Amino acid sequence: MRTGGAAWRYAIGAALLIGLAVTLDSASIGAAISGASPGWLIAALLLSVPQVALSAWRWRYTAARLGAPLGRRQAYAEYYLATFLNQVLPGGVAGDLARAWRHARDGDAGRAAWQAVVIERASGQFVLLLCALAGLAASAPLQAALARAIDGRSGWIFGALLAGTVAVVLLLRRCARPSGRLVEVLRRSLLAREVWPVQLLASAGVVLSYITVFICCARMLGVTLPTSELWPLVPWVLFAMAIPLSVAGWGVREGAAALIWAAAGLDPAQGVAISVAYGLVVLLSSLPGALVLLRQRTRVASSSRSNNVSLPQA
Repeated sequence: MRTGGAAWRYAIGAALLIGLAVTLDSASIGAAISGASPGWLIAALLLSVPQVALSAWRWRYTAARLGAPLGRRQAYAEYYLATFLNQVLPGGVAGDLARAWRHARDGDAGRAAWQAVVIERASGQFVLLLCALAGLAASAPLQAALARAIDGRSGWIFGALLAGTVAVVLLLRRCARPSGRLVEVLRRSLLAREVWPVQLLASAGVVLSYITVFICCARMLGVTLPTSELWPLVPWVLFAMAIPLSVAGWGVREGAAALIWAAAGLDPAQGVAISVAYGLVVLLSSLPGALVLLRQRTRVASSSRSNNVSLPQA
């Protein structure tokens, strides 16, 4: 990865966070985070364990459907490693690229290893989008904010959506033509009658765990907003993390939280504080991946030393 390409993502995240700190009440944000409840912190960290296990299982299931099986322990370790790399490297997908590459080089996985990672992550993003739309339908303040935003601009918005839809259709047709296998790959791993309910339930479980961890972070900071009013806001904040402008969504996520909280008629500083706490919890929960990385580096170094030992001459 080029240093310049990485540096600008760190810079964007830092600039967004600094801008929010200057614009909002940074003292109240810091006070809320420093007074976090240890009990809710532990609950959020414990929730990350089944979250990674279910994500790794979804990956194994998708890969097996494509003829590239994975061992359970391998998938679990690799998913932790990918989560950690996604937290510390720019773009938010470096870890996923690494686990796809490592799986592809094992045995005869090849292209199927890359397809499995793309499809299982796309499955999760699709369910997150459904949750975001459900949240919009459940939140009157968000609906009112959206109505104000599109007032007088409905023609432009409809045209943009129509153009985007046409572009996506044309892109999919173009991608399907040279590969000749795209439809078959999607059918086997995602769209088959016996497959899509499994993918939907697994991704729903993963996304629900994300939302629950975010709510735990809110309770950890003493936010008493009812869950019925809080959860519709969360998917939109999480969705913003998919924008690859920073490192692990830092800055982008907090900016989205400020906008969403303001749109809902709430204190933007509160949303930013919860978002920062969420980012710290996710980073802490990914640390087992650092142990996996350290163990793998130690193993490689040991193997390298063994191979460099000179044989005695006769």
